[in-house]
Amino acid sequence: MRRLVEKAELLVPEDLYKTNNVNIGTNRKAKLMSRFIQGIQSDGIYLFNVYQINERIRYASAFLAQFQPEKVVAVGLRRNAYAPVLKFAANTKSTPLVESFVAGTFTNPLLPSYIEPDAVLISDPLNESQPVMEAAEMGIPIIAVCDTDSPVEYVDYVIPANNRGRKSLALVYWLLAREILRIRGELLNVDEWSVKPEDFEKAL
Repeated sequence: MRRLVEKAELLVPEDLYKTNNVNIGTNRKAKLMSRFIQGIQSDGIYLFNVYQINERIRYASAFLAQFQPEKVVAVGLRRNAYAPVLKFAANTKSTPLVESFVAGTFTNPLLPSYIEPDAVLISDPLNESQPVMEAAEMGIPIIAVCDTDSPVEYVDYVIPANNRGRKSLALVYWLLAREILRIRGELLNVDEWSVKPEDFEKAL
């Protein structure tokens, strides 16, 4: 019975998470990420629990939806995160930061690049340590897509998922955007949304 309830509550079919490799981690495991790991493949690659991924995307969306759209900053400094972050920002009207991050963007009001987010969405806390540290210093809530080996000491809310794969990041950001729009009342029927996960793989 519990299994049936879980399946009914998935945002997308379980197979879609798996075919997009969202649940595929790395061969390394950070101690604080252990609770999200379901198993390990014969080749030593750790696997995430799909239902935890789903639940975390759902709650992260609800949290981010409460802020003014432009006060949510989505960061993607790894190449595979550029398109997902830009498409997420375009659909939710949030603020994207891709390719590079100027030190002091969150902490130094004298910089032209200075912004004051209410929340930060990080694509990879290992590769985006500078914005993570600055957000933590300023007390800005940090939601992050975290792989099995991600450092999460300064992350307030973890979305456990493959944060290196192009298709994985596209699906995660597509789901976040879709849920945020639904919660805001801007998308009444998620099945009628014309935007597809593969659209989040393409550059604008």
